[in-house]
Amino acid sequence: MARRIIQIDLNRVEGDLEFQLELEGREVVDARCIGSLYRGFEQILIGRRPKDALVITPRICGICGTAHLYSAVLALEQIGRIAVPPNASRIRNLCLMAETVQSDLRQSFLFFTADFCHPKYAGRPLYEKTLGAFLPFKGWAHRGTLEHSRHVPGIVAIFGGQWPHSSYMVPGGVTAPPTSRRILDSLSIINNLTRWFEQAVIGTDLGPWLELESADQLFAWLEAADTHANSAIGLMTRMSRDIGLHRSGFGTSHMLSCGAYCDSAGGQMFKSGFLDGDTGKIEPFDQAEIAEHVRYSWFEPYEGGRHPFRGETIPDFQPHSDRYSWSKAPRYRNEVVQTGPLAELLIDGDPLIGSLYRAEGGNTWLRQFARLRRTALLLQKMREILHELAAHLDDPHFTSPAADEIPDGEGFGLITAARGALGHWVQVTDGAISRYQVITPTAWNASPKDSEGRHGHWESSLIGLTVDDPDDPVEIGHIIRSHDPCLVCTVHLLDTGKRMTVWP
Repeated sequence: MARRIIQIDLNRVEGDLEFQLELEGREVVDARCIGSLYRGFEQILIGRRPKDALVITPRICGICGTAHLYSAVLALEQIGRIAVPPNASRIRNLCLMAETVQSDLRQSFLFFTADFCHPKYAGRPLYEKTLGAFLPFKGWAHRGTLEHSRHVPGIVAIFGGQWPHSSYMVPGGVTAPPTSRRILDSLSIINNLTRWFEQAVIGTDLGPWLELESADQLFAWLEAADTHANSAIGLMTRMSRDIGLHRSGFGTSHMLSCGAYCDSAGGQMFKSGFLDGDTGKIEPFDQAEIAEHVRYSWFEPYEGGRHPFRGETIPDFQPHSDRYSWSKAPRYRNEVVQTGPLAELLIDGDPLIGSLYRAEGGNTWLRQFARLRRTALLLQKMREILHELAAHLDDPHFTSPAADEIPDGEGFGLITAARGALGHWVQVTDGAISRYQVITPTAWNASPKDSEGRHGHWESSLIGLTVDDPDDPVEIGHIIRSHDPCLVCTVHLLDTGKRMTVWP
């Protein structure tokens, strides 16, 4: 059977991402995920003062700058052994949750569900309802998301002065205290967003939705009322399962979460851990077990994998070699892993997500569904944090460190961003940054092959997939977009006549 290669360009906020797929007939038999843009933030930071990272790293991403700021400040606080008062952690968590909620809603109803409006699904029973809800700029869910999601980052601006690219987190706390006005303004934003989420997205109150604990309860809930079935999450679930997304996009079964939201006792609101896909056991997370490979990346080569404290990010573009991406290949315990809200909620022990995972595995639909499950949890948590701030209004928001400068040493900051595990590793020598390494969630999921030739998670999730039309492989978009990979809403084939090779 003839084989051919198709190349798909996926546009994203920070640049371009490409997939090169090898097809045998209509089956994907090999895949290469090509990160096609080098930005070099790790190199930019070398030689700068440590606190410069608090201004530079939030600009790594225009969507999740708060997450990068949080990781950076945790790393500097670890180096300086600087304590943080509870109110500072509350404000940091509140702002990161606001950023995550906005990202999750927009990814779900501006990017992911728009693919359901593809003409190939015109004969499906839910197609007309799908158009009415998700058609870009016309569907009620699409328009509602545009309107209501734009207000929630205002919480970051209320406490941090601006969004995106904020720099209000500093070693020892945050720059502005909670006030009654800030709390009331933030509560107003959350209450308005929650009302819309209940009416439009889940079709019920937040409490009953979060009380669903099993697959059987979820599917019974969908059938219990038209408001449930025809809510945005109801339509997304029904359409996803009608076209088989619960049977695709599995990739690696190993899951990673580095935990989320530092609590006032020094722990985390959401647990960290490694879900071993072979044994089904959740094991403690240890950042020392992380290593990055560059065998198939356009960086100066080294043998095997290196921990970020030993890693380097030195560009070495080799267009005519077998290297094919600007992304490194992070591995945990030498395993390919996936990260994101599905991993986060499984490891934290959410009963509904755990029940669905045990029934059907980590598929495309469940990965997307978990994102909206997390949104409901975060809306509830945000309100709780604001009430805690109101009860501790006069408590400190900043602990002045013993010295203004960060001492020499090394430290890391690990959090869960909207798309999954995010880490910053920093070394300071003679008062300046001597090494800075960042591993983003998309780096975990979109990695190329490693030193042992093992495909990254996205690549492996596509291998074995059958596409209906190789010239318009919408199935690829469903799977990759379920990870929220910082892409705009169109996956398209460039039909230039030069992007496809047919082999005899």
